[in-house]
Amino acid sequence: MSSMTVQSEGSKKRQRRRQENRKKDSHATSWRPGFVVKLILMALVNALGIYIIFTAFGQGSWLLGGLMVVLLLFIDWVYFSKRTLALKYLTPGLVFLLVFQAFTIVYTGYIAFTNYGHQHTLDKPKAINALLLQNNFKRVEGSPQYPLMLVQKDGELGFAVIADDELQVGTAEQPLEPADGEVADGRIVSVDGWDSLTGADITARQQEIIQLRVPLTDDPEDGSIGTQTGTTAFQFTSSLTYDDERDAMINNDTGDIYYANDETGFFETEEGTNLGVGWRVNVGFDNFVQGFSDSRYAQPFFSVLIWNVIFAAMSVLTTFILGMVLAMVMNDERMKGRRIYRTIMLLPYAFPSFMTAFLFAGLMNARYGFFNEMLGTAIPWLTDPTMAKVSVILVNLWMGFPYMFLIVTGALQSIPGDIVEAAKIDGASTFQVWRNVTLPQLMISLTPLLISSFAFNFNNFNLIYMLNGGGPSMADASVPVGHTDILISMVYKIAGLTGEALPNYGLAAAMSLVIFLIVGSVSLYSFRKSNAFEGLGS
Repeated sequence: MSSMTVQSEGSKKRQRRRQENRKKDSHATSWRPGFVVKLILMALVNALGIYIIFTAFGQGSWLLGGLMVVLLLFIDWVYFSKRTLALKYLTPGLVFLLVFQAFTIVYTGYIAFTNYGHQHTLDKPKAINALLLQNNFKRVEGSPQYPLMLVQKDGELGFAVIADDELQVGTAEQPLEPADGEVADGRIVSVDGWDSLTGADITARQQEIIQLRVPLTDDPEDGSIGTQTGTTAFQFTSSLTYDDERDAMINNDTGDIYYANDETGFFETEEGTNLGVGWRVNVGFDNFVQGFSDSRYAQPFFSVLIWNVIFAAMSVLTTFILGMVLAMVMNDERMKGRRIYRTIMLLPYAFPSFMTAFLFAGLMNARYGFFNEMLGTAIPWLTDPTMAKVSVILVNLWMGFPYMFLIVTGALQSIPGDIVEAAKIDGASTFQVWRNVTLPQLMISLTPLLISSFAFNFNNFNLIYMLNGGGPSMADASVPVGHTDILISMVYKIAGLTGEALPNYGLAAAMSLVIFLIVGSVSLYSFRKSNAFEGLGS
């Protein structure tokens, strides 16, 4: 009994010593240079995360702010816990995957089911404020005049005025607030932190100046100030009033009542007249139905889809064939200067793709292009619908074959030489060796890369847009779509980013999801048919 007690006391002493040693070790190692560097990096990460959180909450984006809080807490737990060694290496990739892939896809999906676009870029509270503050203003009779200076900061226009014997400055989004500056003889000379507009600036921005309304306070009912001369400001008030109980806008001049319609995202009268500013609402599958049933979009959509598939397939086929031929020629040991030739072959790949497209756009100019001057003819490289498609494939061949040349060269050098020698000993010809030995070995390793190349070319926006903007235009299309447009460039135009059409981000997001599903389905099917998954896993 006594021996057991002694052993128990001894084990307790050893346990206490181990704990003390661990404490000493942790205390001694906790402030090593590596830990200090980690602490500094995590402080920077947390500072950035807190900034994003406060910005999101400040703009009313509670979902984004909440998700950022969870993400920041997760990152802190991973890098300050001793039990998450594997996650320390996986977390950066997971964070970038969530931010740049998962979030983008989810947000695009959300936009696809809304009317987000022209006149519907705001949420409802901001749309109400916009209607009250920026539209339907009239000058208040007998309102005082304010000495005015037109100022700007980072391109944003503002008013600097003398109100209640005090220098104040504000913008369309920021009500008037006291500011420091210089005032002489009742005239504003300068405003600290702001630049005064020159005569040329005033002339160039005249319409913007006349339309600008700067709120007097945070309360829209207090009105705003505006100007018609650029030197004197007057108080303006909105002719609209928002009735919270009826959820309606009332025109104080005419008595018209505009009720909120949560189906269209507008304030509308009973006759159907609406105010110019709306808000985002859920429209269900309307964008998808419009994209495939509205003849304005359906007719060019299917034409563009067919061309898109042909373009992606021909791009992969032509670049692969040319790259493979060149790689096999330069893989022959009898060829001298192979390193120099290989370097030359990679030069088109090293040149920025958008610059290459710009360069060929000039070379293929129908009137002044180098190609036509050299040939002494007038080939419509980019103006004829058929020739433009051929030109796009040829330019993509120039840009894409170095990549195929590079990967085929690597694959050829990984093929065991004894297999090729055995085939030759058995009497196989050069073509039979290539057909039955070299090509199957290449396809085992290159099939996943060819599939990814197809997906890339399916969305090769840079080439299409930079070469000829998707032109020439389709004469029978009521939307701005060209004969060489692919789906992604068509979506870009429908979104209104080129200025050729009114913005319709909801419809563009819906069509982007369709593109995502098409590319994903084709890639998944190709992987399964080629047994690429099994090859990668073995």
